[in-house]
Amino acid sequence: MTAPPPPAAAARALRAGRRLEYLTLAWNVLEGVVAVGAGVLAGSTALVGFGADSFIESVSGAVLLWRLQDREGHERREAAALKLVGVSFFLLAAYVAFEAARSLLQHEPPQRSWPGIVIAALAMVVMPWLARRKRAVAGRLNSRALVADSHQSDLCAWLSAILLAGLLLNALLGWWWADPVAALVMVPIIAHEGREAWEGEEGCESCS
Repeated sequence: MTAPPPPAAAARALRAGRRLEYLTLAWNVLEGVVAVGAGVLAGSTALVGFGADSFIESVSGAVLLWRLQDREGHERREAAALKLVGVSFFLLAAYVAFEAARSLLQHEPPQRSWPGIVIAALAMVVMPWLARRKRAVAGRLNSRALVADSHQSDLCAWLSAILLAGLLLNALLGWWWADPVAALVMVPIIAHEGREAWEGEEGCESCS
C-alpha cells in the first residue's frame, strides 16, 4: 500500500465512499425486491439468484459503510470486511448452483419476465458506473475492501448481462433451459470473486 492520504483528503474520501455505499444499498434493495419478486412469479432460477446477489451485495455495502466510518482501526476493519465480502460470494455461488441444477433436473420451464428483463438491463448501466466510482475512491483511501466491493459491482454487471441473455432467449425463443443454464454460468464467476476477496488479493494496484 502507498502512504496514507492527509487527514483532510482522507475525510473527503471517506465521505465519498459512504455516499457510494448508500447509493449501492438503495439500488441493490430495489433491484433485489424486483428481481426476487419477478423471479418467484416467473419461476426463474437465474432471476431469483440475481435478486439474492443484490441482497448479499446490500450486506456487503453495509460492511463497507462500517469500514468507512473513520480511519481508526481501519486495518482490523479492512480484514474483516474482506472476509465477509468473500463469504457472501461463496454463499451465493452455492445457492445458485443448487437451484439451477434442480430446475434442470426437474425440467421446470420459467415464464417470461419483462420486469426482470428491465431490471437486468438497468443494472448493466448502474453497476459499472458504481464500480468505477468505488475504485477511484479506493485509490484515495488505499482500501482493498473497497476495491473488492467495486469488483462485486462489476460482477453484478456481468451477472446482469448473463441474466438478460437467459431471460431474452426464454421470452423470445422459448428456450426454457436458457434460464437455469445462465444461472450455472454465474456460479464459477461468483466463486472466483469470493476466493479473491477471502484471500485479500485485490490490492490497490488495481484501483485505477
